[in-house]
Amino acid sequence: MGELREPLRALTAHGLPEALEVMGERWSFMILRASFNGIQHFEDFLSELGIARNILSNRLGKLVDHGILDRRPCPNDRRRVEYRLTEKGRDLFPALLALLQWGQKYGPERDVDLVLVDTQDRRPVGPVSMLSHDGRVLSIRDLELVRSADVADSDAAVEAAE
Repeated sequence: MGELREPLRALTAHGLPEALEVMGERWSFMILRASFNGIQHFEDFLSELGIARNILSNRLGKLVDHGILDRRPCPNDRRRVEYRLTEKGRDLFPALLALLQWGQKYGPERDVDLVLVDTQDRRPVGPVSMLSHDGRVLSIRDLELVRSADVADSDAAVEAAE
C-alpha cells in the first residue's frame, strides 16, 4: 500500500483525539511511568518526578477522571490516598513502552545502562510491534484503514482457507 490513508475529517470518531486529550503531554506519561514502577502516593510522585505540586494535582485528577488511575484511601492510614492503575491504565503499558523504546533509539545518548528483560529468561524484550492476527510483524505498508463492516471475519477466513 505504501501509506496509511484515513479520512482525516472523520478522525474524531477514531479515538485519537480522546487519547491525546488524556495522555497527550509529558507529565501524564511520567506519572503513568512512575505508577508502573510502584509509585502510589502524592508525595512520592512529587519527589520522584520533580513536578510542581499544582501540576501534579491537576494531572492526577485528570488521570483519575478518565479512569486511568483509581484514587482510594490508604488501607493503613485513611488520611492518605493511593493512586493505583486501573485496567484501563495498565492497558497503556504497550504505548508507554513503545515511546520509551523510540526515545532510546532516537533520543540523546544516555549513561544509564538499563534494559527491560523478560522475567522468565532474563533476555531483553523485543521492540513493540504491530502483529497480524496470525502473528506476522506488520509495517505501515501492510496496513489499511477500512470500515468495520468490511473486515473479514477471522473465523470464516480460517475455515475458508482449510
